[in-house]
Amino acid sequence: MTRQRPGPPARPTLEDVAAAAGVSRSTASRAINGGRRVSPEAQAAVEAAVRRLGFAPNRAARSLVTARADSIALLIGEPDHRVVGDPFFASAVQGLSQALDDTDIQLLLLMARDGRDVERTARYLRLGHIDGAVVVSHHRNDLLERSLAHTSLPTVFVGRPWELALDRADRPATQWSDYVDVDNRRGGQLATAHLVTAGRRRIGTIAGPADMTSAADRLLGWREALAEAGLPPGPVEHGDYTTPGGAEAAARLLDAHPDVDALFVASDLMAVGALGVLRARGRDVPADVAVVGYDDAAIAAATDPPLTTVVNPVADMARAAGTVLLERLGVADPDGGPTGDRPVRRDPIIFPPRLVVRASSGSRS
Repeated sequence: MTRQRPGPPARPTLEDVAAAAGVSRSTASRAINGGRRVSPEAQAAVEAAVRRLGFAPNRAARSLVTARADSIALLIGEPDHRVVGDPFFASAVQGLSQALDDTDIQLLLLMARDGRDVERTARYLRLGHIDGAVVVSHHRNDLLERSLAHTSLPTVFVGRPWELALDRADRPATQWSDYVDVDNRRGGQLATAHLVTAGRRRIGTIAGPADMTSAADRLLGWREALAEAGLPPGPVEHGDYTTPGGAEAAARLLDAHPDVDALFVASDLMAVGALGVLRARGRDVPADVAVVGYDDAAIAAATDPPLTTVVNPVADMARAAGTVLLERLGVADPDGGPTGDRPVRRDPIIFPPRLVVRASSGSRS
């Protein structure tokens, strides 16, 4: 009789590591994958068990079994130079990362602004490299919504999408998108009503890009607050949510309407540009022109004068979007383990806006 050679020793499993460390499987998983809800003692025990057993996570093998990539994307509809320079996107990354803290899921950053980028990104999404996406800073004509509509990829938008949220009732569960937003319309109303209360009567606005729902909603809120106060519509110029764009829009508005006594500016970065133009033209803020921004970015408290602004809770919205996406992927609480795909049809999550009053909008004496 021929003697069979013994096969190679079995690879240690996550269950082996958990047993050797004296912890639960979910705790061992979090310790290995960098989760935060692990005590120092449990972390040390798991690391010692990993070294002793020679455990190596095999993500590729697990993906073949589960049909999961264990990755999600933060998909940004802007070019890279915008992403690097705008604190909005850093807050989005922070919030989404927090939602993933106690999971094994990795976060990828994808940027797609022009047609070629969107096409390339759509191909990447269709190839199964990620399990889902959170989309921020999308534009009406950037094709992101339509590209995503032709995939079965679970998607959550930060900011109200133009189209996908309108017809979810007729779509199969795998083809509709959730979204998380702040009530931008109400935020525009709050900012403008504050200027009216401060005694301003010729209130202009520097709106955001006309192809973004956030800008359209803030502009609508500004118009409604003026009408509520019995004031005529003021002048409007559009910027691009950047400081140079805000400066250019402010210059155009002041050239055409030098008599304005207040500006509602739809982002803090644009408000910084507007403050510079007002200063260069000898217009005192707030004595001559009161200014209110939007976002409550860190820079708002450091401008001269400090900027009154509407809070845009970007990190909270991104964290909520991540939580919704995890629900759609069937990722339960870390202590409960995975539950399989279970799309959850839910209403949009809308955060309330809040006004932070600083010196830039002082009352007229």
